[in-house]
Amino acid sequence: MNSRLSVRARVALYGVLCLLALPFVFPTWWMVTSSVKPVGDIFAFPPSLIPTEASLSAYRRVFELQPFAQQYLNSGYIAAVVTVGTLAVSSLAGYAFARIRFRGQQVLFVVVLVGLLIPSEVTIVPLFRMFNSWGMVDTHWPLILVPILGAPSVLATFIMRQFFITLPAELEEAARVDGLGRFATFWRIALPLARPALGAVAIFTFLHSWNLYLEPIVFLSTPEKFTLPQALTQFVDAYGGPMWDVQLSAASMTAIPILVIFVIAQRQFIEGLAHTGLKG
Repeated sequence: MNSRLSVRARVALYGVLCLLALPFVFPTWWMVTSSVKPVGDIFAFPPSLIPTEASLSAYRRVFELQPFAQQYLNSGYIAAVVTVGTLAVSSLAGYAFARIRFRGQQVLFVVVLVGLLIPSEVTIVPLFRMFNSWGMVDTHWPLILVPILGAPSVLATFIMRQFFITLPAELEEAARVDGLGRFATFWRIALPLARPALGAVAIFTFLHSWNLYLEPIVFLSTPEKFTLPQALTQFVDAYGGPMWDVQLSAASMTAIPILVIFVIAQRQFIEGLAHTGLKG
C-alpha cells in the first residue's frame, strides 16, 4: 500500500512539474516549429503546436543571406577561448585569495568584487577608445579580453575562492611534507578536486560569451567577423522589416545546441554551485 501511494505521489509530482515547465518550454517549441511554417501561419491564433506544412527553405536562406557558417564558427571559438582563459585566471586568483595570506588581502578581494557592480554599458565607451588606440576594433580581441578580465571572470574568481576555502588544510600540509611547492600543490592537489566548481564556471562562462550582444555590435562591423547574436539582427528585408521565418530558423540553430549542452551538463552545474558554499 505504501509503495502504491509513493508511486502515485511521484506521478502527481511529475505531472505538476510538467505543468510548471510549460511556460518555459512553449516559447522554445513555438520558435522551432514556427521556423518551418509558412510566414502566414507563424502568427496564426490560436498558435498551432505542430506545423501543417513544414518546409526547410528558411534554413537554407539563412546561409544564403549571411555568412552564417562563419559567424557560427566565430561564436564557437570565441566562447571556447574565453572559457579556457576564464578558467585559468579565476582558478589561480581564487586559489590565491583562498590560501595565500598577504597584507590587504580582504580589501583587495572586495575591490575585485566591486567589478560585479559596474554595468558593462558604463565602461563600453572607454573600452572602445582603448581598443581603438590599439588597432583592435573590428577584431575579435575585445570579445576575448573583456570577458576574461572583466565581470564574468570576477564572478568565476568568487566561486573558485569559495570552493578552495572549503578544502581541508591537511591536504596542503601533506603536500608540503611531500616536498611540493605552492604551484605544484595547486596544480596536483587543489585543481583536480575543484572539478565541480570548474564545471559550473565553464558552463556559465561559455553561455555568457555565446550570448554576448553589446560588445559585438560596438566592436565589429564586418559581417564575416560577426558573432551569432549580432548576426540575428541582420535578417531583414529591403524595407528593414523582419524576415520572421529566417530569423526564427537562425535563432533555432543558435539556441538548440546551448539547450542541449545545458541539459547534459546541468547536474555538473548544480553540483558545482552546491559545493561552492558560502564559507569565508
